[in-house]
Formats: sequence, C-alpha cells, structure tokens
Amino acid sequence: MFIKRITLALFVICTSTLAVLAQKTDTLSITLENVPYAYPVKYFPISVEGQDVRMAYMDVAPTQLSNGRTVMLFHGKNFAGYYWSGVIKSLTSRGFRVIVPDQIGFGKSSKPFIHYSFHQMAAWNKALLDALGIQKASVLGHSMGGMLATRFALMYPEHTEKLLLENPIGLEDYRRFVPYVSTEQQYSNELKATAESVRKYYQNSYFTVWKPEYEELVRIAAGVTNSADFPRAAKVAAMTYTMIYEQPVVYEFINVRVPTVLFIGKEDKTIVGKGFLSPDQQALYGQYRFLGKQTATKIPGAKIIEFDGCGHIPHIEIPAEFGVALLGSL
Repeated sequence: MFIKRITLALFVICTSTLAVLAQKTDTLSITLENVPYAYPVKYFPISVEGQDVRMAYMDVAPTQLSNGRTVMLFHGKNFAGYYWSGVIKSLTSRGFRVIVPDQIGFGKSSKPFIHYSFHQMAAWNKALLDALGIQKASVLGHSMGGMLATRFALMYPEHTEKLLLENPIGLEDYRRFVPYVSTEQQYSNELKATAESVRKYYQNSYFTVWKPEYEELVRIAAGVTNSADFPRAAKVAAMTYTMIYEQPVVYEFINVRVPTVLFIGKEDKTIVGKGFLSPDQQALYGQYRFLGKQTATKIPGAKIIEFDGCGHIPHIEIPAEFGVALLGSL
C-alpha cells in the first residue's frame, strides 16, 4: 500500500510538471531566436558604452525590376521587424529595396543596459545604410518608429527621400499630463506583464475590432515573459519608456524639411503612460482624429491620409487600403 501511495504521488507530481511545461511552450527568448521572420535576418555590429552589441535587420531585394529606391521601416515599441511582412511584400513587388532593422533593445537585436536615445538610434540606422551603400531612403515609422523616423529626418535630411509616419506616437508632449515615474518604477510595472494584460492593452488601444489573427502579436509580446531572461527585457522596456517620455519631437515638427506624409487611423487612442491616467483624463488625450490634422499643419508641406474605422496599426488592420495609400505616396 505504501509503495502504491508513493507511486501515485510521483505520478501526480510528474503530471503537474508536464502540465506546467505544456503551458510554457510559448516561452520565447528575449531576442526572439525562436520567432521566424519572413525574410533572412542579418546582424550589424555596434560598439556602445564599452559593449559590443548587434542590430538585427532584414535587407529584402525587390521581386520585380528594381526602381533603384529604398524604403527603411522603423517598428513601434511593442513590436519588431516580424510585423512588417505584408508591407515588405507590397514594396518589393513594386521594385523597392526594403531595409527592416530591429532597433537595439528590441526584437532580435541585443538588449544592453545603456542610455537609450532617439539621436543614437538614428545614428545607428544611418551607419547601417552607409554600410549597405545606400545614400538615400524613404523612412516609414510606425508608433515609436515615427518618433525615430522624425529624428532621423531632422538629423539627416539630405539622406531622407521621404518621411512617412504611420500613427506615430509623440504627437503630444506626454510630460505635460502623464505623471512622471522613474525608470526603476517603470521596470516594476513591466515585470507585471502577462498575456492577459498585453491582450487587454492591444484590444483597448490598438484595434477597433479584435480578430483571431492578432493573437500572434500577443503570443510574441507575451512569450518573453516566461523567459529566464525576462527581467533584462523588462528593464530595457523601462529604459525605452523613459526615452519616449523624456525625448519629445513634437516641438520640432516645424523644422522638418523633407516631403512628409502622415497615415492616420482615426480611431487610434494610444497614449504612452495611459495606465497612469484616469478614464476622464484618458478621454482628453491620444485622440488621433485631431492629433493627425494638427501635426500635418506643423510640418511644412505635409500631406495626411486618414483611415476611418481604423486604429493604431493600419498596415495590419487594413493592409490592402494602407498598401495602396503607401505606394501612392512614394
């Protein structure tokens, strides 16, 4: 009887362990080694603050006769190169070469503890273009990538053919109305991330209607939370939150001197630090149906294309309509 009890206990323990492991099958490395990208990934070496790091990127050749032009894609804070697949295919089919970096601190790139800045990121991307022998590129930035693309255009106007902004964040100065939290405090917040919290945020801020295919975005974003290295990823996420909060570009739009097009999903209500605001406060900010138009008037000669019934990520929510608008603007 005693042996039977021991055997039963071991069986229960093993079964429980297997159940836990089964729940962890979506655990991802913080550099997404186990997330396949649609195109081959290469790495650009960078030395920063005494550390040797590497920036992952895709360099995708045109599938039709080359038109001699290049488009560089800058991803948002909660994403990386993996969510650009449809845009890459659309551009390369029209003769464009497409460069898609994962910024340092994101995606398949290194996650160093450094001072993160949009100026430094812009310089790294310029260095990548130089290494690839590309003199000029149109730069499409989504969300946080819009802030980076704007900084890139301000720093390197002679190398920026066009500035293309897809629902960029930073159209308002978050310091004016979002309470300050230190990087360490934000780190504590980042450590609390779960699949449920990620999904809820995406549903409430990014999309007008939730579709099953968006679960893949949640799987990737939340998969790293089960990694043993997740604290490093969370710390870097906190550092880049501080970068966004402390380094606005909203006051410099008037200085942009390259042809600019804004692509705005009018139902977007994204606010960096939204969770620190009350519902009443949230209703006052992040209103892209107004912010898009206001920003277009600040940038000399800028054009704006608006999408009804669309939220924060037009290239995923309405890919065909966005693709037509993008190609027509290049």
